[in-house]
Amino acid sequence: MPRSIVSDRDTRFLSYFWKTLWCKLGTKLLFSTTCHPQTDGQTEVVNKTLGTLLRAIISKNLKSWEECLPFVEFAYNRSVHSTTGFSPFEIVYGFNPLTPMDLLSLPMSERLNLDGKKKAEYVRTLHEKVRANIEKKIQQYTRQANKGKKKVNFEPGDWVWLHLRKERFPEKRRSKLLPRGDGPFQVLERINDNAYKLDLPGEYNVSATFNVSDLSLFDVGHDQDLRTNPSQEGEDDAITAIRRDPLAFPSGPITIGRSKKFKEALHGLVFSTQEMFKEEGNPAHENLVGGLRDYIVNIIQVQD
Repeated sequence: MPRSIVSDRDTRFLSYFWKTLWCKLGTKLLFSTTCHPQTDGQTEVVNKTLGTLLRAIISKNLKSWEECLPFVEFAYNRSVHSTTGFSPFEIVYGFNPLTPMDLLSLPMSERLNLDGKKKAEYVRTLHEKVRANIEKKIQQYTRQANKGKKKVNFEPGDWVWLHLRKERFPEKRRSKLLPRGDGPFQVLERINDNAYKLDLPGEYNVSATFNVSDLSLFDVGHDQDLRTNPSQEGEDDAITAIRRDPLAFPSGPITIGRSKKFKEALHGLVFSTQEMFKEEGNPAHENLVGGLRDYIVNIIQVQD
């Protein structure tokens, strides 16, 4: 039994039956992030290769692909892979199965007469060579892929921008003029160096786990306060809000999330203005009204 299985987020793989079955068998299920096939890239390469082989065999009779699949599978497993230097058959069983063409010359292979102990030693040595070849190739691919790239890591509590991929957020990317990012969202959990779980609102209806390539750090800065509870003991919340200057128009892209926050802030400022006017001699009246006027202009520009 395998120790772990990597799969996509198909409903069959996420079902309670599937999870319970493999939990009883002692196998850990690992799921790739949505719309990120690179997570299980080797499987994607195998599927692409098998598709190419089937396309060359079935020609115009497309309905016969299922009958040709066993022969394509045998041919693939008997082929030597450039990464490992051996065929899948040889890695798993320690030898390559003979074909009718091999039987014509009746080759005498010393591996056919090996006893159990020598066979086990051969397979062990073979796996060490395969592992060394794979690690060498991985290092080579890693150097090539990471050339010129800067490693980015986030920690729980960080705020990040989210890139809205068209295939994952089709409703958010219906027009080319719609924002291509949203946020900021808080990082809830670091799954590994490549995947993070965000505090994503339920209205998005997608998995909250994203690849690091879809995230970019949001600089909170000294002038912004993202705490969930703005109330502070010992002073008036309205005066505290004025000190932090909530009317300052933020820099950076205007996303859907920021537009919603602007609307919420606008309603809060209107309420604060009404409360301020009830008090006589409050010096914050003029600043609040003037700032509210500028803020409304900014809101109109965002909506346009």
